[in-house]
Amino acid sequence: MALNIKNPRVQELARRAAEATGRTQVSVMEEALERFLAGATQVRTTDANDRARTLIAQLQAEFGPEDLAGAHADLADLYDSDGLPR
Repeated sequence: MALNIKNPRVQELARRAAEATGRTQVSVMEEALERFLAGATQVRTTDANDRARTLIAQLQAEFGPEDLAGAHADLADLYDSDGLPR
């Protein structure tokens, strides 16, 4: 699928980046998009980690150690000494 960029600002940025690096417009745009996607993935991962930490903190605040100990004891009956299901 061909990409036809009609935005004059994007065209100018691509041209300037190509001139500054001595590369083609396609190669500088490819690198820029790869960097953008890598950063976007990192942001999503960080957001997910933050949400998980918040949820863990909420659960720890709601349930005391005695609640967790009881749950752990119930789970212990499901697995053998090697950690495999009975």
